[in-house]
Amino acid sequence: MKKVIALLLALLMPALLLTGCGDAAGTKESGTVPAAAAQVQKQKITDLVGREVEIAVLVQRVVAIGPGALRLLAYDEGTSLVVGIEETEKKPSPGRSYMLAYPDLKKLPSIGQGGPDTAPNEESLVSVKPDVIFVNSLVDKEKANQLQAKTGIPVVVLSYGPLATFDEDLYRSLTMVGMIIGKEKRAQEVVSYLKQSEKDLAERTEDVPAEDIPKVYVGAVSMKAKLGIESTQAKYPPFKFIGAKNVVDETGKSGTVMIDKEKIINWDPDILFLDEGGYTVVTDDFKKNPAFYQSLRAVKNGQVYSQIPYNNYTTNIDTAFADAYYAGKIIFPQQFQDIDPIKKSDEIYQFLLGKPLYAEMARDFGGFKKLEIGK
Repeated sequence: MKKVIALLLALLMPALLLTGCGDAAGTKESGTVPAAAAQVQKQKITDLVGREVEIAVLVQRVVAIGPGALRLLAYDEGTSLVVGIEETEKKPSPGRSYMLAYPDLKKLPSIGQGGPDTAPNEESLVSVKPDVIFVNSLVDKEKANQLQAKTGIPVVVLSYGPLATFDEDLYRSLTMVGMIIGKEKRAQEVVSYLKQSEKDLAERTEDVPAEDIPKVYVGAVSMKAKLGIESTQAKYPPFKFIGAKNVVDETGKSGTVMIDKEKIINWDPDILFLDEGGYTVVTDDFKKNPAFYQSLRAVKNGQVYSQIPYNNYTTNIDTAFADAYYAGKIIFPQQFQDIDPIKKSDEIYQFLLGKPLYAEMARDFGGFKKLEIGK
């Protein structure tokens, strides 16, 4: 009997082993294999310079280079996928709201110097093994193709549009980033929030008669350096989207321009706003030339107010919206009577970046308030 049992076991053992292997193979096929197959599936997108880029569906590691690229990832809640940042992002960054919201990004490996006038560092980019390189402002179509060829990594070019805020290119970029990193719903929510905010700003003042709208001017708008009252912006977004009467718009220009002080005297705006980034330049200039400032109606009537700088490594969209609501509160008090600028700012920061950041902005720049030049 023992011999019979031993013989039966010997005959059954291969079948039992085959059954076990079959179970293991079945488990692998229903789990690991499809996931691996999904990783090699591709999607094709057309980036903001018209390049068709093929990208793996499961993107798990990304980098963002150039002014503003990392910010868009932060808005789309994609910072957990970032595996390296530019050296310039590691430096003290007052005004860069996304770095205030996600300070741990500074602990990531460096992927090159960064900055608006630098070239991408291919070796550093490859070293962190990203699945996708997002880039803004640094490259054109040809250079993007070259970067992709040299690194072997898909390169997706983004854009903030000509005015770097409230622009359809910005919305397309946010949507594209969301689609690539698997945050389509979040990207849709961000675009919807920004468009609704833009709509709200415009509708509040659309029925105000032109003759009832005061003349305004914003000075000390900093770009790559702190500048004085002569530095301003035509089609200044916080003014444009509340229908303010920006005296600089009569120049027919757009973007940052330098205005002669005599011209400011001729315009003699009813309300003067000063960018806090350059406010110290204005106060220093006041000591040398108080007569100029004292000749302005806005200064004489105590109608001088602050704006928080929103240009730092291109536009911090959140702060630009906050500035628009504060400017609306000052220029159109009746139409913005329900707005508390501080609460509204924190609402904007909270939605876009997950943290109320107004207090940190106020700490760095001064916040929203009436200014008394020379005091």
